[in-house]
Amino acid sequence: MEKFNAANNIQDLQYFGEFGGVNPSISDSSTYTFLSAKTMFDTFEGNTEGCYLYSRHSSPSNLYLGQALAQMEGTESANVTASGMGAITSTLLQLCKSGDHIISSRTIYGGTYAFMKNFLPGLQINTSFVDITDLDKVESAINKNTKVIFCETVSNPLLEIADLEALAKLAKKHQLKLVVDNTFSPLSVAPIQLGADIVIHSLTKFINGSSDAVAGVVCATSSFINDLKDVNSGACMLLGPTLDSLRASSILKNLRTLHIRIKKHSENAQYLAEKFENDGLDVKYPGLKSHKQHELFRKMMNEVYGFGGLLTLDVKTEEKANELMELMQKENLGYLAVSLGFYKTVFSASGSSTSSEIPVDEQKEMGLSPGLIRMSVGLDHDIQRTYEKMKKCMQQIGIL
Repeated sequence: MEKFNAANNIQDLQYFGEFGGVNPSISDSSTYTFLSAKTMFDTFEGNTEGCYLYSRHSSPSNLYLGQALAQMEGTESANVTASGMGAITSTLLQLCKSGDHIISSRTIYGGTYAFMKNFLPGLQINTSFVDITDLDKVESAINKNTKVIFCETVSNPLLEIADLEALAKLAKKHQLKLVVDNTFSPLSVAPIQLGADIVIHSLTKFINGSSDAVAGVVCATSSFINDLKDVNSGACMLLGPTLDSLRASSILKNLRTLHIRIKKHSENAQYLAEKFENDGLDVKYPGLKSHKQHELFRKMMNEVYGFGGLLTLDVKTEEKANELMELMQKENLGYLAVSLGFYKTVFSASGSSTSSEIPVDEQKEMGLSPGLIRMSVGLDHDIQRTYEKMKKCMQQIGIL
């Protein structure tokens, strides 16, 4: 059996523009004309394949990108959205109704946490946040109303690794849906191949890679994607998180180089992580043997793409973290900014930024230090030079 290769699947897709261009034509229309009223009616009913009605429903540019991402994740279909949160919220609202229950990893992106913790209870949908690495705790949290297990392949920001194969077996045992946010590990891990039901990405990050667009995607069965787009009951249709066609076209072009970029992100992150560890710093990276789930990640991953571009550095206090990040930015080593997947290294103190929605006591309980710096390592050509300059910054402020 041929090993699943997401990059090959992407490369095998070939689109022609309407005039024979090597890039598909961009659909710069919000609405589409019909030659007969009957065809318009049939399209509203979802009975006419290949006809477009209104760009909130679908557009050629969004469908091209969705097809490519479905190929990447090995799913039947995909639907792109205006943000990663648009993908997450639409998926959970499609799967869960009043009275339902979700089990989620306790370490997840702050926006996802806030949606589950603060917004969904108003709809009578409750969430249990658990240590996703403890399968006994996950199973013990399941009750008669549970519909979904939600996790990130590599958690934000603690870089904990979810055992997707074991979670998938648990979900199937209890007839639940396993929803996986794979934003941190595109190409490196293929959750569908490990048994997940639905895969989500923030396309804003590694997949686009140029920090110039906000977008998301839901990859799943054709049946589920059709449900999301149903004109009467589809969460994506009715909530309207529609991706602009121009952005979809831009992301599709960037997707074609993802396999090259991910290799370099991983190579550079591995180098820095090993150097920082040798210097005695408190660094976490799945590619280090000291990471307690190193072997689990290795078992799940496609080794060609490495262990990803994210590492964390704990300098203990928020003050030291801010001092170091400001100095590194001054020395042109990267940007003090949220998000990730850029060509330049991007760093932030997660507890006071991307995880700030999580109360401080819960941050402490999950092991999120106020001095934890999340570093999205860039595509630096000379990573040794970058390391030496970072080390000087650390020496200058007394971290080393």
